[in-house]
Amino acid sequence: MGGKVVVVTGASGALGAAVVAALRARGDRVGAIDHAANSTPATADLFSAGGVDLSDDAQAKAAIAAVARHFGQLDGLVNVAGAFAYQTVADGDPATWSRLYAINVLTAVNASRAAIPHLVKSSAGRIVNVGAMGALRAGVGMGPYAASKAGVHRLTEALAAELKGKVTVNAVLPSTIDTPANRRDMPDADFSAWVRLDELAAVILFLTSDAASAMNGALVPVAGRV
Repeated sequence: MGGKVVVVTGASGALGAAVVAALRARGDRVGAIDHAANSTPATADLFSAGGVDLSDDAQAKAAIAAVARHFGQLDGLVNVAGAFAYQTVADGDPATWSRLYAINVLTAVNASRAAIPHLVKSSAGRIVNVGAMGALRAGVGMGPYAASKAGVHRLTEALAAELKGKVTVNAVLPSTIDTPANRRDMPDADFSAWVRLDELAAVILFLTSDAASAMNGALVPVAGRV
C-alpha cells in the first residue's frame, strides 16, 4: 500500500503530525507543509516546507511545486491545516469569520488547486479534507467554525464532481479529537469518548489508498464513542 507521495498540510499540528507519521510508517514519501517555520533537512521520504501561508494562492503553488520537484511525482493531498474558535454570533468579533474562512477553507482550496495538475498525472490521485461533525448542526458558540467547516464539506463535493474519474476527493468529519490542546481546554470531559489521533489517521490513510478507489465525494463521520 506504500510508495505514494502525499502532501500533508498543517503537518506540525497534532493531527498533521500523526498523519505524517502514519504515512511514513506505511512506506509513503511525505511533503509536510505548515505555517510554522521548519528547518528539517529533506530526506528520501520527507520534504518539509515551513513558513507557508496556504491562504495565499502563490505560496500554496510554490510549496506544492517544491514537493513535486523533490519527489518527482504527487499522488495525494491531505488538507489538515485549520483552526478553531468558540464564539457566539451576537457577542463575537466579525473578524473571526474571515479568519476561520481563510484558515479552514482557503488553505484547502489553494492547496487543492496547486496539487490538481500533479494529481491528475497519478494513476490513483487522492485528496482528503478534514471537515467536522460539528459543521452538520452548529451549536452555541460554533457559528464561525461550523460555517467554515461546512465550506470544506461543499468544497469536497464540488471537487469530487469536477475531478470524477481523475482524482478522488473525500473528507473525514471527526467529532472532538483527543489532543493535548483539547484536554487542556476541556479538562472535565470524558477523554475516552473522543476520537484518538491514530484512529482518525487510519481513516485518512484508507482514503488515500488504492482500496478507496470507489469512494468519491464522501463525507465520512469519525465520531469516536460520543
